[in-house]
Amino acid sequence: MRIAIVHYHLQPSGVTRVIEHIIEALSCYDVSLVVLTGQLPTNNLSCNYRVIPGLQYELIRPRISSAELAGAMENAAIDALGALPDIWHIHNHCLGKNLALPGALLDLANRGNHLLMHIHDFAEDGRPGNYKMMLNQMAHNRKSEMSRLLYPKAHHVHYVVLNNRDLAFLRDAGADPDCLHRLPNAVKLKENNFTSAYRDKQEQQLWLYPTRAIRRKNLGEFLLWSAVAPDGHLFGTTLGPVNPQERPRYEAWIRLAEELKLPVKFELSTRSSYSFEEMLVNAQSLVTTSMAEGFGQAFLEPWLFNRPVYGRDLPEITKDFRENGIVLQSLYERLDVPVEWLGLQRIVDNATITQTQCLQSYGRPPVKGDLDRLLGAWIKKSCIDFGCLNEEMQEDVLRKIVRNPGYGLELSPAYLATPGEYTAGNDINRNILKEKYSLSRYGKQLWYIYNHLATSKEEPLSFFNGEILLDYFLSPKRLTLLRMD
Repeated sequence: MRIAIVHYHLQPSGVTRVIEHIIEALSCYDVSLVVLTGQLPTNNLSCNYRVIPGLQYELIRPRISSAELAGAMENAAIDALGALPDIWHIHNHCLGKNLALPGALLDLANRGNHLLMHIHDFAEDGRPGNYKMMLNQMAHNRKSEMSRLLYPKAHHVHYVVLNNRDLAFLRDAGADPDCLHRLPNAVKLKENNFTSAYRDKQEQQLWLYPTRAIRRKNLGEFLLWSAVAPDGHLFGTTLGPVNPQERPRYEAWIRLAEELKLPVKFELSTRSSYSFEEMLVNAQSLVTTSMAEGFGQAFLEPWLFNRPVYGRDLPEITKDFRENGIVLQSLYERLDVPVEWLGLQRIVDNATITQTQCLQSYGRPPVKGDLDRLLGAWIKKSCIDFGCLNEEMQEDVLRKIVRNPGYGLELSPAYLATPGEYTAGNDINRNILKEKYSLSRYGKQLWYIYNHLATSKEEPLSFFNGEILLDYFLSPKRLTLLRMD
């Protein structure tokens, strides 16, 4: 079987790691494979690849049409595989990163090519800027055109999602259940051949946040935990944002941490000789404060090294893990802060302005009662969830606690955990990960999807209703100020 994998880049990222896992998982199957990408990969890639500049992000790609991009993709695939692919495996086509790609894929599908749309993230889910750009520039402000471009429907066009939430959303929007698949990511790291000598070199107990610190990762909350931690504790992140639009907020957090003398180190992956796996071993515990995830790798990977995970729960993501038997005891769903610290009117004003701007970006008018539902989800018993606040208000809370540590006792929960607490699930989780999230299991599931798609009948395209999908993602209970740019 001939497979062409398509992605904008192969820089270090979650999607790049998934592509690397796909390549490895398919190595024992009868496939010819090429990766089509917009830039030269930064890491050694153990397979064929072709660089197509038209696949780069919107701001830097050459100004070619969708038809020209489709032609370039076909030519590159034929050059690498000797013929057109049996399957085009496309990652994150609907995220708004490249306005020529959806039309190019539609062109390929209209000519009978078999497409597998692998969705890791949605523009509808907390990326209003991306969505607005697609709606205005690609769909010319026509919502039906947006659905036609992003969500083509036919037996020879299949969709892959990472979790049951997205599966249900797409099904309700009109996707054919027979063309819709859930494929959880594989969880794989290098074997643990490291000794405790690495950890013994740490003078402080390390709480590691294994993430690229973009806005939705809620860095302010991570800093808050460092502010209330006892002496002798060090907090660290692994990667900083690559997107230039993310840098100003991120660098503001760095400046604040320095000003307040918080025990935090940033970008340990780029400032240390240790590998990612070695950093996991170094850490006493792993932390996540993210407000949204496509899959939630940070909830799983640390258990491969018997490292517990603490921090913010995301039930719509972790529900799948718990149903597979993963034990996650040390997570909280809210971090409550007294409303009086900030003032109710200030919270209401910020929520009103930002929600209105967000809805406008998605082409939606405000609906009566939306603000009440939003505030009802945020505020419980005169406390607001810290993760719902924007950076300015989070900074004010941080300063208040640093000036008077006694205020930290009014948080709920008031402490993250004691390192080593909740380790009962270590062996259970490690064994489940090796069984249910293994690379071999991932390869079997993907191979089944490929064969099902390859034998699917070609038919004229229709499309399912992206507006229903948007309804789900714009539910007021899902929105926070960190996700309404």
